[in-house]
Amino acid sequence: MDIAIVGAGAAAVGLLDSLAATADSPGAITVFEPSPHLWRGRPYGPDLDTVLVNAPPAIMSIRHLDFGHYAAWLGTRGRAHLDERMDRPLVPRALYGEYLAHTAETSLATLRELGWRVRVVTARVIEAARSGAGWSLRTDDGHGHEADHVALCVGGGTPQDHYGLGGASGFVHDPYPLARTLDRIAAGSDIAVIGSGLTAVDVVVSLAAYGHTGPITLLSRSGVLPHVWQRPVEHRPQHMTAERVGVLHRQHGAVTLDDLIGLLRAELAETGEDFEAFVAELLATTTEDPVQRLRAQLDAVDDSRIGRRVLQETAHSVGPYVWRLLPEPDRDRLRRHFRTATSVASPMVPVNAVTMMRLLDSGQLAVVAGVRKIEVSDGAFRVHSDDGARTFDAVINAVNPPPRAIPRGAGHLVTALLADGSAELDPAGGLVPGDPRLHVVGDLAGGGPFITSSIAGTAARAARAAQTIVAAGDGPP
Repeated sequence: MDIAIVGAGAAAVGLLDSLAATADSPGAITVFEPSPHLWRGRPYGPDLDTVLVNAPPAIMSIRHLDFGHYAAWLGTRGRAHLDERMDRPLVPRALYGEYLAHTAETSLATLRELGWRVRVVTARVIEAARSGAGWSLRTDDGHGHEADHVALCVGGGTPQDHYGLGGASGFVHDPYPLARTLDRIAAGSDIAVIGSGLTAVDVVVSLAAYGHTGPITLLSRSGVLPHVWQRPVEHRPQHMTAERVGVLHRQHGAVTLDDLIGLLRAELAETGEDFEAFVAELLATTTEDPVQRLRAQLDAVDDSRIGRRVLQETAHSVGPYVWRLLPEPDRDRLRRHFRTATSVASPMVPVNAVTMMRLLDSGQLAVVAGVRKIEVSDGAFRVHSDDGARTFDAVINAVNPPPRAIPRGAGHLVTALLADGSAELDPAGGLVPGDPRLHVVGDLAGGGPFITSSIAGTAARAARAAQTIVAAGDGPP
């Protein structure tokens, strides 16, 4: 059996790790990746030490259901990166990239010991089409390749230029790696950062570490900052679980948003928490002053209440499964709370929240909501918002790509798969295979919820893809 893995980021690492654990009959694996930073993808390549992994180790394992895999690799190195408020190591993303690389190389070594032929081709796959019982692939260097199975592990999308500023001097379209882009910014310049999510937090914290002395303004339509991670507790969900959702589905033939609300209500009732108060707190996310809310979030890092902790865990562990069962009207109800959902599901780490709070209190950092237009005027940037207009020296685009977006580098390949009829676009974004020999792992996989895939979700999908590929190898194509 010949397997072609397109891309060598976290999704590919999860797939290789699962194949090494489950594959028995030897075959061949070819990994295609043009980047020199194998196994790291866009998020975990070399960068500043201020660009941190935004989650505790327990949910960053690339090995499905082995929650201690990453922590075991990290070992004593985590002590140097302890977030004291969270009581967990939060390491630079480049160090996490070393973990991914180590896991990938270990998997490749295991596969070779089992008799697999493994190679890495430093070229981009631009075409793939079905050919008999297999696939024919073509890379951008003109070479052809054959495979029985193709796994797309191409990563997430690229940032959008919502205001058409591309090409303007002083505009940074894609901030990563920050080590390459922030050194172009004059220390005393007046900077606008488009966005207020985790990427914007990375930019602000890194500018502060660089010693930036000028004002920094986060520009956002909503003005919503991410929530702040709370210190982990030992509570494990008893009601908001995939098992309970499965029972509801078997009993009623469907799962509704009201069913999920009932499970969450039961979860909070067991610890004596006020469900209505919790919901009111969530709904205030988009209306409360962002500075006051951030201060309250920092004060709640040690709060023992489980509400947000349960939502954060189940959004990624149960969310993809539940999303496929919800009726479309309920999906629309959830989409209307996109900013709140992403703020809760993807919080900032406390150490970054402390820096943000310090900059906000000093007046160096500000958050402006209701941004309508940004235009280039006389070598500067004129921003129009609900509060009027203001001019900035430089603009950094920190808008996160939409979930399920097609990465720019995979555009030709996706077009070829669509033309071949072996895949189709999901109406809500992402790619849906139309052939059992095509597998999509990572954020490009269609049919998932409206939040970006987590490492845990990627690992789960990688494990399922590996099981499918191995099972297919045990029988006729």
